[in-house]
Amino acid sequence: MKRTQGSPVSGFTMIEVLVVIIILAILSSLAIPGFSSWLPNYRLKGAVRDLYSNLQLAKSGAIKERGEWAIVFDAGTNSYQIVSGGADRVYSNGGDDVEYKTVTLPDYGSEVSFGAGSATAPVGEGSITPIPSKPIIFNSRGITTDEEQIFAYITNSRNTSYAVGAWASGSVILRKWNGSDWQ
Repeated sequence: MKRTQGSPVSGFTMIEVLVVIIILAILSSLAIPGFSSWLPNYRLKGAVRDLYSNLQLAKSGAIKERGEWAIVFDAGTNSYQIVSGGADRVYSNGGDDVEYKTVTLPDYGSEVSFGAGSATAPVGEGSITPIPSKPIIFNSRGITTDEEQIFAYITNSRNTSYAVGAWASGSVILRKWNGSDWQ
């Protein structure tokens, strides 16, 4: 098609393209600081929700298989494993136990790890022990085999704190430290 004098030309001018690029640069310079402050807490919440879900998984697995399932914490690798009791259906810290899944907290990023962060008081009674020294074991009725509460405390690079664990009744609990108390 031959272009004639006065016919419209489609497309963008260089000034229009530069204005759009400048607007996008300004918007992204405003968004990046907000995003970088939001990201560590987002990653921490993901790790906490996963531990909560994995405790529920261990509880329901124990009920379903009519045996014991455990969440075993490892301070050395900052991780935990979900373990079923194996063929004899009794968790024995080894033996014929079957490891179902391993979760490593540093994989979440933002320095997510076991720790109390800014928390100064424990959930319930006792003291703050960021990594439980013993596993949380659920029996075939969905209650813990311990007669006490066991909690793991998880924090991030911003010292935000969560506690996830189980009461002796088998209730799985998730709490967030609000600066003076657990919510």
